[in-house]
Amino acid sequence: MTTKYNIIHILIDDMGWKDLGCYGSTFYETPHIDQLAAKGMRFTDAYAAAPVCSPTRASLMSGKYPANVGVTDWIGAHTKGKLIDAPYIDHLPLEETSVASALKDGGYATWNVGKWHLGKSPYYPEHHGFDVNIGGGHIGHPYNGYFSPYRIEGLEDGPEGEYLTDRLTDEAIRLIEQKDDKPFFLNLSHYTVHTPVQAKQEDIERFEHKARELGLPTAWEDVVEEGEHFPADNKKHLRVQRRRIQSDPAYAAMIYNLDHNIGRLVSALEKANLTEETVIVFSSDNGGLSTSEGSPTSNAPLHEGKGWMYEGGVRIPLIVKWPGVVDANSVSEEPVTSPDFYPTFLQMANLPLLPEQHVDGVSLVPILQGGETLEREAIYWHYPHYGNQGGTPGSSIRFGNYKLIEFFEDGRVELYHLKNDVEEQHDLSGELPELADEMKAKLTSWRESIEAKIPQENQDDER
Repeated sequence: MTTKYNIIHILIDDMGWKDLGCYGSTFYETPHIDQLAAKGMRFTDAYAAAPVCSPTRASLMSGKYPANVGVTDWIGAHTKGKLIDAPYIDHLPLEETSVASALKDGGYATWNVGKWHLGKSPYYPEHHGFDVNIGGGHIGHPYNGYFSPYRIEGLEDGPEGEYLTDRLTDEAIRLIEQKDDKPFFLNLSHYTVHTPVQAKQEDIERFEHKARELGLPTAWEDVVEEGEHFPADNKKHLRVQRRRIQSDPAYAAMIYNLDHNIGRLVSALEKANLTEETVIVFSSDNGGLSTSEGSPTSNAPLHEGKGWMYEGGVRIPLIVKWPGVVDANSVSEEPVTSPDFYPTFLQMANLPLLPEQHVDGVSLVPILQGGETLEREAIYWHYPHYGNQGGTPGSSIRFGNYKLIEFFEDGRVELYHLKNDVEEQHDLSGELPELADEMKAKLTSWRESIEAKIPQENQDDER
């Protein structure tokens, strides 16, 4: 390859694996995103590096697992339960050569539009290789809501009532229209579909009507099952609320608007005659929010959601459209993870790899070119924290089709064969003790090799 492709990475906040039509949703409507999949490759077994946002974002920027960077929880989180929260770094260290810095050094214009959430101002995108930063600061979601005035640092408020996803897309399109001769890397990091769940009224009404037509329940008591008390002290008076089906009109409307804006972005590329020289990568930073904070979506058949070590918390949609390289309507079942984006982007840009930096990433280019498998033994996760959504501290490993989770509160392990049991309902640890021991040993060895932090017992806990 000699072409220096433009690279657009569209990162959605909290989008679940089942939140797109091309991944099986029958309630949400995503024709433009589905069209990206139809013209590119859809990954069935793609993973976020963590079940919450900041660690995955640090992983994407660094090419390392979160525990290898030191950012293992969403920045600002502090929780405890039976265990005391493990310490973590509250920013992306400047010592990390970000993928944006590497691309900039290779002659790319680098633009961040949208969420950052990787530290305060000394660690903002402009200090990590981005020429332009619009709306990327320390916040993790739009605290003032999705309608202007937003009061988001680095983003001027628009006319009253302007919708944030529309505005960020406007900014991205403006950058594309004004580009010079350099190839560009656009990190378009939408705040949607993170809470608060807010959408345009006409779009909400569209899905209220659709729910009635399909006979789908929307009342809280009809779609949510109340579960156990939260294990973290800050929410122990509350119970986990598990959504069974996708039927929330407002959440569906947020996705519908996002899809519309993806269509606008693609049209802008076509208008600028950049379609054939631009790669589009679409992904999410963790699984869908399905067990708390309004539980707006369901990840079924995956188990649980954001904040959990199960598949619903870490398996995500991933679509890659690469004109002239990726076959249309192609599908890969290869397990891939967030650190892989770094070397993949460098290879797409026809730039040398930086193996001393992206130590945990493996380039996906061989798969995208039609190859079948990567030479990687396992994928690892380490989340030594209590999720706001009900999950407890733990680590996990995917080894072939098997996944083992180790829970730090009581030391138990669970083992699943994901090909046969994607719902993670049949724990095989008792039936396959030798395999469970082997995978736990690999997981322990990996943690020790990177000096991963382990949460300690909470001596004040009375449970």
